[in-house]
Amino acid sequence: MANRFTNKRAVVTGASRGIGNSVALRLAREGADVALLARSTDALAAVADDITTMGRRAVVVAEDLRTAEGCTTAADRVLTDLGGVDVFVHCAGATKGGLFVELDDAVWEDGLALKFYAAVRLNRAFWQSLTANKGSVVHIVGGFARTPDPDFMIGGVVNAALANFSKALAGLGKRDDVNVNVIHPGMTVTERLTEIFQTEASRTGETLAEIEARKVELDGIRRLGQPEDVATLVAFLCSEEARHIQGVAVAVDGGATAGVT
Repeated sequence: MANRFTNKRAVVTGASRGIGNSVALRLAREGADVALLARSTDALAAVADDITTMGRRAVVVAEDLRTAEGCTTAADRVLTDLGGVDVFVHCAGATKGGLFVELDDAVWEDGLALKFYAAVRLNRAFWQSLTANKGSVVHIVGGFARTPDPDFMIGGVVNAALANFSKALAGLGKRDDVNVNVIHPGMTVTERLTEIFQTEASRTGETLAEIEARKVELDGIRRLGQPEDVATLVAFLCSEEARHIQGVAVAVDGGATAGVT
C-alpha cells in the first residue's frame, strides 16, 4: 500500500469503533500519525496499540465532543501533541431513531450536539492549521441527508444540516486551499447499524436477521457495506490524487440511493 500520508498528521473523530476505527487504521497504514478522538479511553487505547505496531504515532484524546468544552480541550490537545493538522475526518455521531411523538427535545439536541456542532467547533479550531498545511476535510454524514425516513427523523435532519454546512465550508476551502468533501455511507456493518436495527426490532417485533434481509432486498443491493469501503474512499479524497475534487458528496451504499444525486 502506498504511503500517501507520510509526514502527515490526521485527526479522526469517532475513532474507537466502526467507520472511524477503520479510517484511522487506514490512514496510519498509509503513513499518517493519527489523533484518535472519542469518549472511551480504553477503546481508543486499543486502536492506538494497533497504530503504534505499524510504526506510526497515535495520540489518544478521550473527550465528550457533545460539549463545547470537550471540543476545545480536544482541539488544544491535538494541536499541542501533533503540532498541526493535515487531515480532519469527522466520523462521530449517534442519532436516535424512533416514533416522532416519543422523541423529546433532549434527544434532538443530543443528536445535533455530537454530529453537527462538534463538526462546526472542531473545523473552526483546526482551520488555521488546515489552511497553513493545504489540508483536507472529510465529513462522514449518511444517506438520510438525502432520503428522509419518518422513523429516523433526527438522523435525517442532523445529516442534512451537516451536508449543507460541509458545502459552505468547501466554498471557504476554495479560498483557503483546503479540500472539503462528504461521504454518505449506506447501511454499513457497525455497532451503530446494529443499534438502529435493534430500535426497529423493538418496534416491529422482527429479528435482526429479518430486518437485515428485508433492508437488503428493499434497496436491491448485493450486500451490506463494510467500514473499509468508506475508509478506502476517505484515503483517496484526502490524497493529492483527489486535489481537484472539492465540495462533493459521494454515496458509498451499493447503489441504494434512489434518484439522481
